[in-house]
Amino acid sequence: MRAVVIHAPNDLRIDNFPDPAPGPGEVRVKIAAGGICGSDLHYYHHGGFGTVRIQQPMALGHEIAGVVAALGEGVSHLAPGMRVAVNPSRPCGVCLHCSEGLHNQCLDMRFMGSAMRMPHVQGGFREHVTVDGSQAIPIAERLTLAEAAMAEPLSVCLHAANQAGPLMGKRVLVTGCGPIGALMVLVSRYAGAAEVVVTDVADAPLAIARKLGASRALNVATDVSALDAWRAGKGVFDVLFEASGNQAALRTAFDVMRPGGVIVQLGLGGEMTLPINTIVAKELQLRGTFRFDREFELALRLMGEGLLDVKPLISASLPFDNAVKAFELASDRSQSMKVQLTF
Repeated sequence: MRAVVIHAPNDLRIDNFPDPAPGPGEVRVKIAAGGICGSDLHYYHHGGFGTVRIQQPMALGHEIAGVVAALGEGVSHLAPGMRVAVNPSRPCGVCLHCSEGLHNQCLDMRFMGSAMRMPHVQGGFREHVTVDGSQAIPIAERLTLAEAAMAEPLSVCLHAANQAGPLMGKRVLVTGCGPIGALMVLVSRYAGAAEVVVTDVADAPLAIARKLGASRALNVATDVSALDAWRAGKGVFDVLFEASGNQAALRTAFDVMRPGGVIVQLGLGGEMTLPINTIVAKELQLRGTFRFDREFELALRLMGEGLLDVKPLISASLPFDNAVKAFELASDRSQSMKVQLTF
């Protein structure tokens, strides 16, 4: 079969790739749609992120959905022809953190399209993937496979919302309006937030945020005082979802958080210097959020029941053999929110 494989920065190829038959407990899925994630773009432009670097050719992609093509021995909950989303996480299930129910913290995690371990875990931008049967989740009849491929980023945001705690009636600030920031707007509204303000440095993603239910969508590049209205007293926002990974965005947000407010850091942009005195004086709570666990199936259920509509985020779909063009398009925030490959 063919796959979208990264060899080095800016060296993305369509390669021939092994297509193993499913073994016991496994399932082969014919991939239909795959979303290009920010981490895929880091591999494409820089060969990795942080200390993680490509050391061997690796198929990219972890936001994928398709149709069951074949079953291995012992798989009884699926059937050929079923439409499924593929959960890219495969925790070991036996380490300390898995035994505590913290599967996203697994010590031996195999996450599709990741160069964090050697050999690398191959990704899902392939014509077929063979995965453990537990990773293929059937989807509702009403969902398109393009929507189903949005389950992974949506589950990241649902996990972040869980980290924040109840959002009913809260004032929420989202800094950074890429796909994750935009989905946080959607999730916050669904969770009952009374006000959701989102900031970014580009107009195009902010326009989508407004369609998704943002109370206000502010360009802080063209208006440096855009958040001044929320500085009253010691600040008014109850919860911050920081999705940009930019230190300036986080630092500015500290000034508009109310005492006791919760800061959930989603964006990864390297090490940051934090205003510890402000955190102490305002008794702010800084919380991390990493990937997801049970939220993957929740994401599919919420979309399948029509409770969350992710279609406005899908800005383009291109055939996978035009992967370079698709990755360049996905890199242009003035044109794209979520670009998907079709297989």
